[in-house]
Amino acid sequence: MPKQKTHIAQTIKLVTPQQGVSISSNDRGFNYGDGFFTTAKIVDAQVEHWPLHSARLVECAQRLSFGELDLSALQQAIAEYIKTVSLGVLKIVVTRGEGGRGYGLPEQSNLLIVLSLLPFPSHYAQLAQQGIKLAISPVQLASQPLLAGLKTLNRLEQVMIKRAMQGQDCDDVLVCDYHNNVIETSAANIFAIKNGRVFSPSLQNCGIQGVYLQSLCDKLTIEFTDIKLEQLLQMEAVFSCNSLMGIVPVTAIDGMQFELANSLVLLHGLFTKESAC
Repeated sequence: MPKQKTHIAQTIKLVTPQQGVSISSNDRGFNYGDGFFTTAKIVDAQVEHWPLHSARLVECAQRLSFGELDLSALQQAIAEYIKTVSLGVLKIVVTRGEGGRGYGLPEQSNLLIVLSLLPFPSHYAQLAQQGIKLAISPVQLASQPLLAGLKTLNRLEQVMIKRAMQGQDCDDVLVCDYHNNVIETSAANIFAIKNGRVFSPSLQNCGIQGVYLQSLCDKLTIEFTDIKLEQLLQMEAVFSCNSLMGIVPVTAIDGMQFELANSLVLLHGLFTKESAC
C-alpha cells in the first residue's frame, strides 16, 4: 500500500518590526536558514507582480514541506501594512518557527512570517538608461536540484559573492556554477538576444527563478538552456533583471563591450514583435 502523507499541524504568526516582536533564538530560520523569502516593489500601495510573488511563496512552502500558507490572511496583512506607501520595497520572510530536535522537523509547524519595509534604491531608475558593467565572480555556485530556483534563507554563497565583488571594478558580477555554466548575477537573472531569439540560463541545478523573469515569459518567448561564458559573449545584447530594477542592459562583461543603443533597439524590437503576434 502507498505510504500515507503525514499531516503537519500548523500555526502561523505574522509580525512586522513596528510591533516590536522579538524573534526567538530557537527559531529554525535563525539556526538553520530553514525558511524562504521574496522581495517586491511597492507602487501606490500595491505590490507589483503579486500573483507571481505569492506563487513563489507557495512553491517554496510546498517543496520545503512547510504546509499550506494562508495567502488570504497574508494578503490582508500586507494591504494594511503598505496602505500609505507610494514607493518602497516589501520583504516577506517565512521561517518554520521553533521546534524539532536538531535538524529534525517539528510535529507542528509554528510558522513565523515577518513583513518589513525598505526604502526603494534611488539609483535604480537610472540603470535602465545607462546600463551596468559586469565582472566575472571568482565564486561559483554549487549544484543542488532540490533547492534550485527557490529563494531560501540560505544565502551564504551570495554573501561570499558580494564580499569578493568588493575588490572588483564593476557594477555587478556574473556568477557561474562549477560546470562553468552562466547562472545569474549577484542579485538578478539574466537573458540575452541573438538572431531574434531570447536565451536565459537553465536553473535546474542552482540559481534563483526570479519573479521578473517569470513575468517576461508572458511577454517574450524565452529559451532556457545551458550557456557558457563564451556563448554569452557572442550574444548581440545581454540584460539583467529583477523585480525591483526591472530590465537593465549590460554594457560590458569582463571587458567585452555591448553597445547600449543597439541593446535597447533590439529589446524594443522584441517587445514590438511579440505584442503584434
